[in-house]
Amino acid sequence: MPQQLAISRAARLLGVSRAALQKRIKEGGLHSFDGTITSEELLQLYPDLQLEDSGLFERTQKIKQDAFRRRVMDRTLPAKEVLAERLYEQSLELNDIKHHLQNYHTLVVGLQDKIHELGGSQPEARSALVQLDEWLEHELRHVLGEDKKPDTLDVIDAMLRVMSAHVTLHPSGRDFFVEGNDTLLEAALKAGLALNYGCSSGNCGLCKARVISGQVMKTRHFDYVLSEPEKQQGYTLMCCHTAVSDVTLEALEASSASDIPKQQISAKVKAVTQLSQNMMLLHLQTPRSHRLRFLAGQSVTLGHVEAGSGEFPIASCPCNDRDLQFHIQRGVGGSFSEKVWNGLKTGETITVYGPWGDYLFREESQNGVMFIAFDRGYATIKSLLEHSMARESAEDMILVWSASTPDGHYMSNLCRAMEDALENFHYLPVSVAGLESEDAAASQVIDALLEAYPKARQLDIYLAGPENQIAPAREKLLAAGFPNNKLTAMVV
Repeated sequence: MPQQLAISRAARLLGVSRAALQKRIKEGGLHSFDGTITSEELLQLYPDLQLEDSGLFERTQKIKQDAFRRRVMDRTLPAKEVLAERLYEQSLELNDIKHHLQNYHTLVVGLQDKIHELGGSQPEARSALVQLDEWLEHELRHVLGEDKKPDTLDVIDAMLRVMSAHVTLHPSGRDFFVEGNDTLLEAALKAGLALNYGCSSGNCGLCKARVISGQVMKTRHFDYVLSEPEKQQGYTLMCCHTAVSDVTLEALEASSASDIPKQQISAKVKAVTQLSQNMMLLHLQTPRSHRLRFLAGQSVTLGHVEAGSGEFPIASCPCNDRDLQFHIQRGVGGSFSEKVWNGLKTGETITVYGPWGDYLFREESQNGVMFIAFDRGYATIKSLLEHSMARESAEDMILVWSASTPDGHYMSNLCRAMEDALENFHYLPVSVAGLESEDAAASQVIDALLEAYPKARQLDIYLAGPENQIAPAREKLLAAGFPNNKLTAMVV
């Protein structure tokens, strides 16, 4: 019998993005029922997974070995207690299936005995009863798997369910996977979800969520005390528990900038690295118990006791809320920028206050995405891009980066590495150095992207950069037929 798989789990098994499967569904190539797909349809759509019997065992073993090596290298093997619990849960499920199968087998055998009895006592019905008996025998062999090849997806899925757990959130319906020693909260953040949380260490209780189904396990000590009614209703702290089985949680998620509280954090300078003649990378690290909660595309105010403060876009993903990156351009950002360029040292304290802004990723859109960065606008775009990758929400992602100076593509190597590693990411650097006007530069950028990507008008467009570059670029896009409701712009 075909197995119903959640879209995220099916994508994980096939090694494709969730957006790719959603596109297939939208085009009619796949049928979805209540957010699930049948394994039978997937095998028809991806026939390479239909392996011969002689190769199935070897393929499964290779998948296990590769997965094991990768998880050991990445240190993402689950704790032995979690592995034991997951194996126990699967053993219970297997025992339950066997029990039901034995009952059905007993029922069918009893029915066959009854047919034989009736066939002997009523000769006129013998032919019909013999046909019914043969049909039952055929179906029984089919159910018991005597004439059926192993289902590749079922085999791989059973193995992956030991290595990871699938979590679905209510009421949003979004989902993610818990791997290794991650807590529920850590896994959700890595997947790009904006759950409600505070200290991340079991003291504040802001990450409370109600377990609707499935089993969770405590992995860290916590001081916050749940009330008896909360315990009876199934509430747990996501920052201190992991998923043992597939879990459904009722949890709060941020859907807009107003859902994120303003925070003040004392962070330490982890590194100051020069990226180009005029761009510096500032890497801050927050305390483990006081991380910055923000949405991709937002900014914060950075302050130094001697150099004042300045507002800067966050150039990193919310999925890594402790390690914050900022691109500080020489001469932009006042005295704080001067301090970064002239003597800011590792270990110094920086006050982080915020976040600010509502230049956010459109989570519900299933369109492809084009990011257009102008010079330092790449910092904001980088945060959106990394968030989009974590969410796996866009089938195609295109980065167009316009630079007005010879060394303006100051992280081009990273962009090319991402393009090499990801099939659905494309990078187009455009140099406008030496052009006399912003209008001419904007025209060159729009012409270049339309030549490279003729279907760009169908995509969601995100622009970021200095105002004197954003304004003419937006006008050129509208004049070229780009829908206004698909354009989102941020001045930095």
